[in-house]
Amino acid sequence: MSETTDQTTDQTRATARPSRRALIGWGGAGLALGAVAAGGAVAMATGGESDDAGTEAGAVEFHGVHQAGIATPVQDRLHFAAFDVKTDDRAEFVQLLKDWTAAARRMTAGKTVGDGAYGGLAEAPPDDTGEALGLPPSRLTLTVGFGPSLFEKFGLRERRPAALVDLPKFPGDNLEASRTGGDLCVQACADDPQVAVHAIRNLARIGFGKVAVRWSQLGFGKTSSTTPGSQTPRNLFGFKDGTRNIAGTETDRLDRHVWVGAGDGGAKDAWMTGGSYLVARRIRMNIETWDRTSLQEQEDVFGRDKKEGAPVGKAKEHDEPFLKAMKPTAHVRLAHPDSNGGITILRRGYSFTDGTDGLGRLDAGLFFLAYQRDPRSGFIPLQRKLSAHDALNEYIQHVGSAVFAIPPGVRDANDWWGRTLLSEEA
Repeated sequence: MSETTDQTTDQTRATARPSRRALIGWGGAGLALGAVAAGGAVAMATGGESDDAGTEAGAVEFHGVHQAGIATPVQDRLHFAAFDVKTDDRAEFVQLLKDWTAAARRMTAGKTVGDGAYGGLAEAPPDDTGEALGLPPSRLTLTVGFGPSLFEKFGLRERRPAALVDLPKFPGDNLEASRTGGDLCVQACADDPQVAVHAIRNLARIGFGKVAVRWSQLGFGKTSSTTPGSQTPRNLFGFKDGTRNIAGTETDRLDRHVWVGAGDGGAKDAWMTGGSYLVARRIRMNIETWDRTSLQEQEDVFGRDKKEGAPVGKAKEHDEPFLKAMKPTAHVRLAHPDSNGGITILRRGYSFTDGTDGLGRLDAGLFFLAYQRDPRSGFIPLQRKLSAHDALNEYIQHVGSAVFAIPPGVRDANDWWGRTLLSEEA
């Protein structure tokens, strides 16, 4: 949950109004459909059109040098899923990625998958699950990544990027196997949770027999932003989080800290040029303990005041922090780039609440998502420092973890996710 990011400038929202849908989705490692109370009405980008108009307003461009969903303005809702690959057939796996790409291309444009949810052969299941019919795209983005374990399959061991290292065990980790790892990941972000859930559900259905969901996570209430100029979001502890996050408009910082460069890793890693690396961590927050902690201690833990988000001794949130005025264990002081040789990552985290733990305590926290050029010089050294010294550790625990190589974007209608890695021509 690092403010590594004391690095955030916030995000403007697209023209929005409440969704007519209640928040529903899948929770936990399975795909059991259920209701999740994540609070309040759901915003969705509509461009002024009605829900039933089938409009493409609010669509995010799917094609590009980089995958959407990284530097893209952060949407309000998340459905993240990690998959295990079940097929041993390389051609079948490649075809799956092509099928997923075709489905993603349509869903991000607000269209149904294949021939749609109805009107086809009565004796066969429809191509689309149908729960997003009548809804606009809601700025849906779909981002795919490859985990370290994928490179043990299909003869890919020599193609594993040097930067795609297994994360070490950090002090305080209490990782659950059922929430850790995965051969593949898909990050679905949208302003309507039903649109995000629909996207993951369709991809899981298309992949039936070839991949299986290992674990998944719903998120609400973005905890960081990639758009400058709007209000910084607050985390479930009530503090503004990530005041200096990299903005999607800061191309120089993105090139320096997020996108993989042409020479990174040598010739064998050239397929990752234009991609990035994602670290995902499920961080449980001890809400009940925090809520009984004095305001002064809460502010000392973060190194910011709770009202304005201003650093210690300053008046405004974006005032330059004087790190030595903070306690040595303050989260902001420890996570700030000036304390870490300039380490900077791009955060896209979300809050989560998954009911209670059976003891009456909220199972709630931060689903931390961090994109970077190389985890070895980004998340890993930063987290080593935080896990050893951060006062926040008394109130949080990392219970899930994964790292993924995020390949470059899909360039055009003939391209597909993972082509630079898996194409024989490449």
